[in-house]
Amino acid sequence: MAMESELLKHLVKKPATIVYPFEKWEPFDAFRGKVEFDMAKCIGCGICIHDCPAFAIEMVGKGLTCDMKWYPGRCVYCGQCVESCPRNAIVQTHEWNLSDSQSVKDAGNASERWILFKRPKTE
Repeated sequence: MAMESELLKHLVKKPATIVYPFEKWEPFDAFRGKVEFDMAKCIGCGICIHDCPAFAIEMVGKGLTCDMKWYPGRCVYCGQCVESCPRNAIVQTHEWNLSDSQSVKDAGNASERWILFKRPKTE
């Protein structure tokens, strides 16, 4: 009897899920999404690489001339790199749907796809 009353109650309620991709989900304020590097602020210290528990960040080059590779397939979106950056050069955006991202380089294996953040050219 309890089951029938529960079923009847939920027949008139609005569904708890959305019809994706026709309806878009809006992330909440503290949502941790795609990692972005501001290479103009980055000093190439490597603290983010050492603090990343998933080894999702790789430095290409050294110091002030380096570029950064971020592997979204390895990332656990914990935000440790954001917290450890002394120059606040790393942020996590509210972007969560990375499956159609054009900037992800396809290496075949999902954990080996990466995004390269290049340092701005100085003259």
